[in-house]
Amino acid sequence: MASSLILIAIGAPWVGALLVWLIGDQRPRWQHGLAAVAALVGAAAALLLLPAARWQTTTDVALSLPFGPFIGDLTFVADSLAVFLAVIATSIGSLTVIFSAGYMAGEAQLGRYYALVLVFIGAMCGLVFSGNLLFLFLFWEVTALCSYALISFYNDDPRAVSAGLKALIITQLGGVGLLVGILVASAYLPDLQVSTLLAAFGDVPAGMLAVVAFGFLLAAMAKSAQFPLHIWLPDAMEAPTPVSALIHAATMVNAGVYLLARFYPAFAGVAGWTTAVIGVGLASVLLAGLLATTCHDLKRTLAYSTVSQLGFMVTGVGLGAIFESQFYLLSHAIFKALLFLGAGAIIHHVGTRDMRRMGGLWGQMRPVAVPFLIGAAALMGLPFFNGFWSKEILLETALERSPFVYLVLVLGAALTAFYVVRMCWLVFFRAEAQGSRGAGEQGDQEAAAQRALHATRHSPLATLVPLYILAVGVCLGWLAAEPLARWMQATLPFHTAHLLPHWPVEELISTHTAASLSTGIVLTATLLSVLLWVWAARTSRPGRGAALTRAIGGAEALFNDSADAVAGATRGTAALLQRTQTGQLNWNLAGLALLAVAMLLIVLLGGV
Repeated sequence: MASSLILIAIGAPWVGALLVWLIGDQRPRWQHGLAAVAALVGAAAALLLLPAARWQTTTDVALSLPFGPFIGDLTFVADSLAVFLAVIATSIGSLTVIFSAGYMAGEAQLGRYYALVLVFIGAMCGLVFSGNLLFLFLFWEVTALCSYALISFYNDDPRAVSAGLKALIITQLGGVGLLVGILVASAYLPDLQVSTLLAAFGDVPAGMLAVVAFGFLLAAMAKSAQFPLHIWLPDAMEAPTPVSALIHAATMVNAGVYLLARFYPAFAGVAGWTTAVIGVGLASVLLAGLLATTCHDLKRTLAYSTVSQLGFMVTGVGLGAIFESQFYLLSHAIFKALLFLGAGAIIHHVGTRDMRRMGGLWGQMRPVAVPFLIGAAALMGLPFFNGFWSKEILLETALERSPFVYLVLVLGAALTAFYVVRMCWLVFFRAEAQGSRGAGEQGDQEAAAQRALHATRHSPLATLVPLYILAVGVCLGWLAAEPLARWMQATLPFHTAHLLPHWPVEELISTHTAASLSTGIVLTATLLSVLLWVWAARTSRPGRGAALTRAIGGAEALFNDSADAVAGATRGTAALLQRTQTGQLNWNLAGLALLAVAMLLIVLLGGV
C-alpha cells in the first residue's frame, strides 16, 4: 500500500505535467483543470501515507527498484520525516495550483507553467522519499532546474531571466557540495542508502566525514538561501506569485532544512559542524530581518522574511532540536503560503509591488486582508496562531541549550514584529497613496494594467478559497505538534537522542508558554511598532531614519556587488581557459591522454 501511494504522490504530478503540456495552450480551461486534479491526487496520496508514518522507520524500505551494482537499489522510505515533508509539498502545492487558475488567467504559455509546477511538486516528493543518496541528488537537481525555469517564466523580462540564472548558479554551487559529499561517503560505505550513512558514519574517517558534513551544509545553505548564499531568493520574486509561494512554502527552500535534519545524527559529532550551522542560521535571522525592515517591495519583504525564518529552523537543527525545527517548518509553510498568495491578490488589485504606492486596502480588499493579517500574526508569533507555538517551543529549547543563541533569536523575533507591522500598515491601514494605482514598481504600467485586468476577469473563488483554507491551517496547525512528535520518536531511530529531551510530548502545547519572556518581548515589539507607525503617519516626517535605511540598503548592495565580482572573476578565468581550446582534435585527445596518465600515477603512488 505504502509503495503504491509513494508512486502516486510522485507520479501523479508528473503525469499531469505531461498531459497539460500535450493538451496545448489553446485549451486553458482544460489545462487549469488537469493541473488541479493532478496536484490534488498527489496530495491525497501523501495524506493517505500518514498512517504509515506512525510505524514505518528510516530503515524500512517501502519500495525498492534495482539499478545495477554501482548505483544499487532505488529505495523509497515512508518514515514520519519523509511523509511530513511530502504532505507539505503536495498540499500547499495543490493550493498554489488552484490559486493559479485565477492568478494566471489570460497568461500565455500556461502549458509550460503548469508542467514545471507539477514536475517541481513531484520532484520534491521524490527528494524526501528517496532512500538512495544518488537519487536524492537527482531529485535535488530537478528541483533546482524547475525553480530556475519558473523564476524566469516571464522570459521577455531581463530581470526575471537574470534572477533565474542567479538562482541556478547559486543552487548549483550547493549541488556540487552535495555531490562531493555523496561521492566521498560512497568510498567508505558498502552502499548508497541513506540509512547506511546514518548507521555506519563511524566507518568514514573523521577528515572525510568532515568533507561530507560541510558539503551537505553548503548544499543546504544554497537551497535554503542562508547567509551568505541568500542573495538569489529576493531576486526570485520576479517569478509569478504562486511560484513564489511554492518555492518559499512547499518545495525549494524546505529541502535544505530537511537535508540538515535528516543527516544530523551522522554529522553532529564532526568538529565545528554544529557551530557552523548555528552561526549560519543566526546570521541569516538578523541580516534578513534587518533588510526586511527597509524593503519597499511587498514580495521582497516576504522573501527576506523567509530567509530569516529559515534561519530559525537552521539554528534549531544546529542545536539538535530536530522536532522543534521541523514543527517550525510546518508552521512556516502554512502561513508563508498564505502571505504570498495574499500578496499576489493584492498586487493584482493595485498593479504594483511597491508598498509606498499602496495604502487603504483594508476597506477595499477586506476578504483578502483578513486572511493576510491572520498569516501576518502567525509570522510575528502572536498568541495563539501556529507561528506562536512553533516559535515558543524552539525558543524554549534554545534557552536551555544556549542563552546567547536564545537572545539572538529573541532579537530576530522582535525584528520580525517590526517589519511585519510596517508591511501591514503600509499596505492596509495608512491613507491611500495618491497616484499609485496602475503603476508598476519598475514603471511598467502596461504590464501592470494588463495583469490587473486579468484579476477582473476571473471568479474570486479561485483565489479566495486557498487563502481561507490556509487561514484555517494557521489557526489549527498547532494541533499537529503532538502527533508529529510521537511519530518522529517512533520512526526515526537514528534521531531518538535528539528528540524532545526535556519535556514529555503532552506538555508541548502548554499555557505557560504564553507567559514566557520571549512572548512578552514580541508583544512589546509589536505594540511599539504600531505606535511608531501611527506616530510617523501623524508627524509626516519621511526623512527620519533615512540614514539607517541607506546603511541597510548599502549592505544589501554589498552582497550583490560581491556576487557580481565573483561572477566577473569566473568569466575572466573562463576566458583564459578558452585559450587551451585550439580546435585541433589531436591536441585535445593528447591533453586527455596526459590527464589520464597523470591521474593513474597519482592513484598508483597513493596506493604505494
